[in-house]
Amino acid sequence: MRARVLVRLKREVLDPQGEAVRRALVALGIDGIRDARVGKIIELEVDMAPELAQQQIERAAKSLLANPVIEDFEITLENDS
Repeated sequence: MRARVLVRLKREVLDPQGEAVRRALVALGIDGIRDARVGKIIELEVDMAPELAQQQIERAAKSLLANPVIEDFEITLENDS
Protein backbone atom coordinates (compact mmCIF):
# COMPACT_ATOMS: atom_id res chain seq x y z
CA MET A 1 0.00 0.00 0.00
CA ARG A 2 1.21 3.50 -0.76
CA ALA A 3 0.59 6.40 1.58
CA ARG A 4 0.98 10.04 0.59
CA VAL A 5 1.22 12.80 3.14
CA LEU A 6 0.64 16.29 1.76
CA VAL A 7 2.04 18.95 4.08
CA ARG A 8 1.42 22.66 3.55
CA LEU A 9 1.42 25.84 5.56
CA LYS A 10 -1.85 26.79 7.19
CA ARG A 11 -3.76 29.48 5.29
CA GLU A 12 -3.13 32.07 8.00
CA VAL A 13 0.67 31.54 7.83
CA LEU A 14 2.56 33.64 5.30
CA ASP A 15 4.20 31.58 2.54
CA PRO A 16 7.21 33.53 1.19
CA GLN A 17 8.19 30.68 -1.12
CA GLY A 18 4.68 30.59 -2.56
CA GLU A 19 4.76 34.36 -3.06
CA ALA A 20 8.09 34.06 -4.90
CA VAL A 21 6.55 31.41 -7.18
CA ARG A 22 3.51 33.63 -7.83
CA ARG A 23 5.71 36.61 -8.74
CA ALA A 24 7.88 34.45 -11.01
CA LEU A 25 4.80 33.12 -12.84
CA VAL A 26 3.55 36.67 -13.38
CA ALA A 27 7.01 37.66 -14.66
CA LEU A 28 6.76 34.79 -17.16
CA GLY A 29 3.57 36.34 -18.48
CA ILE A 30 1.19 33.86 -16.85
CA ASP A 31 -1.71 36.06 -15.82
CA GLY A 32 -4.51 35.31 -13.40
CA ILE A 33 -2.39 33.78 -10.63
CA ARG A 34 -3.80 35.27 -7.42
CA ASP A 35 -2.01 33.04 -4.93
CA ALA A 36 0.53 30.22 -4.81
CA ARG A 37 1.26 27.95 -1.87
CA VAL A 38 4.25 25.61 -1.70
CA GLY A 39 4.15 22.36 0.23
CA LYS A 40 5.73 18.95 0.27
CA ILE A 41 4.64 15.40 -0.45
CA ILE A 42 6.02 12.46 1.50
CA GLU A 43 5.37 9.05 -0.08
CA LEU A 44 5.56 5.92 2.06
CA GLU A 45 5.27 2.25 1.13
CA VAL A 46 3.57 0.46 4.01
CA ASP A 47 2.69 -3.15 4.83
CA MET A 48 -0.19 -2.89 7.28
CA ALA A 49 -3.97 -2.82 7.34
CA PRO A 50 -5.48 0.46 6.10
CA GLU A 51 -6.93 1.38 9.50
CA LEU A 52 -3.59 0.83 11.22
CA ALA A 53 -1.73 2.62 8.42
CA GLN A 54 -3.99 5.67 8.76
CA GLN A 55 -3.46 5.73 12.52
CA GLN A 56 0.32 5.22 12.40
CA ILE A 57 0.92 7.70 9.58
CA GLU A 58 -1.22 10.32 11.31
CA ARG A 59 0.94 9.83 14.40
CA ALA A 60 4.08 10.23 12.28
CA ALA A 61 2.71 13.35 10.60
CA LYS A 62 1.86 15.01 13.92
CA SER A 63 5.23 14.21 15.51
CA LEU A 64 7.72 14.24 12.61
CA LEU A 65 6.47 14.99 9.10
CA ALA A 66 4.62 18.24 9.81
CA ASN A 67 4.74 21.04 12.33
CA PRO A 68 1.09 21.12 13.50
CA VAL A 69 1.51 24.67 14.83
CA ILE A 70 2.00 26.13 11.34
CA GLU A 71 1.25 23.27 8.92
CA ASP A 72 -1.75 21.19 7.92
CA PHE A 73 -1.41 17.68 6.53
CA GLU A 74 -3.57 15.34 4.50
CA ILE A 75 -3.09 11.57 4.25
CA THR A 76 -4.10 9.52 1.22
CA LEU A 77 -3.86 5.71 1.11
CA GLU A 78 -3.76 3.78 -2.18
CA ASN A 79 -3.66 0.04 -2.82
CA ASP A 80 -0.80 -1.14 -5.02
CA SER A 81 -3.07 -3.25 -7.22
